[in-house]
Amino acid sequence: MGSSYHQFCPVAKAMELLDERWTLLIVRELVSGSERFNELRRGVPRMSPTLLSKRLNQLVRAGVVERRGSGGDVRYVLTPAGRELQPVVEALGVWGIRWIGEIGDEDLDPKLLLWDMHRNIDYEAVPAGRTVVQFRFPDAPAVTRDWWLVINSQETDVCDDDPGYPVAVTVTGSLRHLTEIWRGDVSWADALRTGTLTIRGPAPLRRAVPRWFTLSAFAPVSRPA
Repeated sequence: MGSSYHQFCPVAKAMELLDERWTLLIVRELVSGSERFNELRRGVPRMSPTLLSKRLNQLVRAGVVERRGSGGDVRYVLTPAGRELQPVVEALGVWGIRWIGEIGDEDLDPKLLLWDMHRNIDYEAVPAGRTVVQFRFPDAPAVTRDWWLVINSQETDVCDDDPGYPVAVTVTGSLRHLTEIWRGDVSWADALRTGTLTIRGPAPLRRAVPRWFTLSAFAPVSRPA
């Protein structure tokens, strides 16, 4: 645990654990359903594995997370104390999207965006069988320009290499524009109408793509005028 504030205030005591860099974002990932180390890494892609392991151990010692399993089958699960942090994480997200609207270029991350999108798919809206959606970010560096979501009946794989399956639709646009759609700053309809985003593929699939994704949990939050 981090250094003490030396205050009896419960807020201060909570923040001695939670205000260390990355800690609350790890809790965010656990709240979102990630359990395995590699899943957590994909939710915090700019965090080093060593630091992630350290923070997880701190959360385990604090009784917020339980480490289950052994060897290559280890899961990290929120304890009752950890689950009580879910409304805290949600409230911070609501406050952040409402009052801290600006995102800089350095905040844009295709790894995090596609990982978040893969967790928010309406499987009932996607055609049966395997559906592959390719995302192209022409403004991104070559190594992060192309991504694929391979959607099956109840699970989705995120690929940064061509998985080799036929692509149903290709979504092309800047990383910023797709991130703004995901956050609820801009609608799919507006982005497609203005041409900032394009979808290529059979017409029925092109029209259906926006319904395949339920968007970020914070997208419906009202914003100040």
